[in-house]
Amino acid sequence: MIDKVFKPLWIGILSISLLAFSFQTASAEPITVVSWGGSYGKAQDRALFTDASNHSGIAINRESGASMTKTCLQVQSGSVTWDLVVTGSGGAAAAAADGCLEKIDYSVVDVSDFYPGLYTDYCVGSDVFATVMAWNTDKYGEPGSPGAPSSWADFWDVKKFPGTRAYRANNVDGALEPALMADGVPPEKVYEVLATPEGKRRAINKIRELKPHIAVFWGSGAQQAQLMKDAEVDMSTGWNGRFDNAKKDGAKVGYTFNQALLDYDCFAMPKGAPNKEVAMRFLAEVSKPQYQANLPFYITYGPTNRKAYEMTKAPKELIESLPSHPKNVPLMLPVSLDWYAKHKNEALELYMELMSE
Repeated sequence: MIDKVFKPLWIGILSISLLAFSFQTASAEPITVVSWGGSYGKAQDRALFTDASNHSGIAINRESGASMTKTCLQVQSGSVTWDLVVTGSGGAAAAAADGCLEKIDYSVVDVSDFYPGLYTDYCVGSDVFATVMAWNTDKYGEPGSPGAPSSWADFWDVKKFPGTRAYRANNVDGALEPALMADGVPPEKVYEVLATPEGKRRAINKIRELKPHIAVFWGSGAQQAQLMKDAEVDMSTGWNGRFDNAKKDGAKVGYTFNQALLDYDCFAMPKGAPNKEVAMRFLAEVSKPQYQANLPFYITYGPTNRKAYEMTKAPKELIESLPSHPKNVPLMLPVSLDWYAKHKNEALELYMELMSE
């Protein structure tokens, strides 16, 4: 009898409470999510952001121009306007060391199905990518063909592979490691050497050696892709997914995972984010496997949530092309977050001096 009286009442109260919560969430001020532009930003919108926003009821403002330097400037000036920022793992490690990021609340964000090493106290992995050497296939041949480039030493060898190069501008993420490998340092020793002042200078000097042949210092992934589509340069460093999408658009471009840098993008939250609690809930939503499972259809980056591989309907050929595939991982050098946390600022000063020469 009591159950018959009170059960409908509690159901009614619960329904009203859920409706109120849903209305409150949907009508809350939008959080600002900052990523990059070009094919990567479009891929995230299609696979992650739009559906996560619709399913959670959390409205978002999407901006491009993500930067840990800008994030730290906002924090240091006390005028933080961003809630979540997409960044490379090394950039997040350096920003966290500088006190620019909020700790991730893992009682809200579930990473129990994430691969180890693809999240930290300050950053939650969104995708796995590689920094690779790419080239014009009309000029140098398809990947794996006789005479095609296959190492960073080939990228520096302008006699064997004459032509113009493009290299990263104003950021050391993925810039110094190739130089040391080109100079003969084994991949497993790269970060040990880079941890010394002499090693940093050695890498800078190796880039200085190539500088007369660097026609363009690129500043974004979109620019990497455009350079290859327009055949403006013959070789470029850059991110594998950008080059794959450029190839779909007609670019004559190929690349190799050999000696590439295995890395991941992640979501970081600026210290003092204006909508911290709502942004943390959105981070929990966008980290679910059903969204990550769709990402490879739009850009060839691997999920960080292992369940996404079980859920994805991507064909075998596409899965095997991802940098996170077991056949590709052993070819690459995993990025050292410890090195970026301790040494990035010092290395960046040296690199900026080289840029200004």
